[in-house]
Amino acid sequence: MKFRLKLILLAVILILPCFAVAAEQDEPTIYVIKQGDTLWGLSEKFIKDPNYWPNMWSNNSSITNPHVIYPGQKVRVFPDRLEFMPKEGAVAQKKPAITTASGATVTTTENLAEVAKERTYTIHGSEGFILENGAKPTGTIISIHNNRNIAGDDDIVYTDIGNELGVRGGEKFSVFRKDGTVSHPVSNEILGTKIAPLGMIQLTDLEKSSSRAIIIKTNQEITPGSYLLPARANKRREIPLKMSARELKGYIVDSGSGISILATGDIVYTDLGSEHGAEPGNMLYIVRDVTIDSNSTTGYTEKLPQELLGALVILETGKRTSTALIVKSIDAIYRGDRLVSHPK
Repeated sequence: MKFRLKLILLAVILILPCFAVAAEQDEPTIYVIKQGDTLWGLSEKFIKDPNYWPNMWSNNSSITNPHVIYPGQKVRVFPDRLEFMPKEGAVAQKKPAITTASGATVTTTENLAEVAKERTYTIHGSEGFILENGAKPTGTIISIHNNRNIAGDDDIVYTDIGNELGVRGGEKFSVFRKDGTVSHPVSNEILGTKIAPLGMIQLTDLEKSSSRAIIIKTNQEITPGSYLLPARANKRREIPLKMSARELKGYIVDSGSGISILATGDIVYTDLGSEHGAEPGNMLYIVRDVTIDSNSTTGYTEKLPQELLGALVILETGKRTSTALIVKSIDAIYRGDRLVSHPK
């Protein structure tokens, strides 16, 4: 009996320190936001995953926009997550780090490590866009040398662009393929033609209404009938995130690849352009209205909270449409899902 009691006491002595260590590990560090902090920066800094931030704003109802976090706001930092504490004011703390009675360390803005840089996104020139109604290509490729059906790097092609348009030898044009018309998922309005980039040509010899050109770059095979538009300088560039100047609401109208189930990294097209106030760098949230099956409810008909699906960043804008990159998907995303700049 005494031996068994000793074993129990020994077990208690061994287990209690483990509980103490576990409790200490579960105690979070308190981080105080300072000027320049962003949700993606905090995610990269503490979770080592810059794409974790949508989980923060989806689990913190007080944060409606990742740009709107202010100096002085506090965050509980756990090994696998970040949690925002209730707002106490917008003034940053100036005192040195202290340890609370519970053992939590409060770090002030004066002794923090360098804040992670704000996220930017790169336009590579292969994203494509919607050629909107009323807009026309500068010309087309009418033929390939030796009447071939496909052309690639350094091949000769012929175009219907001539010196009557005021162009000169040496000018460059981007080549695009027509990928069909794009209709709005709600109104069925035709928004324009989806076109995919194929490469670039350079004019060499011109007649009045035609020209010879050489292909200087290809992304995909070029065929007769391909569209031509003036080449844009510095096509590859960084797009920094930028708060929208006004509230934006729209829809995903198509995808760059044509696939129906969309996720992080996919290129999509929206019905928001410069006429609506959309600008490159604007982040929009992807949401979906929740509907109730009338066969599985008690007759409740009030509107339910929207389902948050992810976020995208606008890369380029036309007048009424834009090209965007999905930067986070919490669930499957589809053509017709809604876009908002200020989720509720």
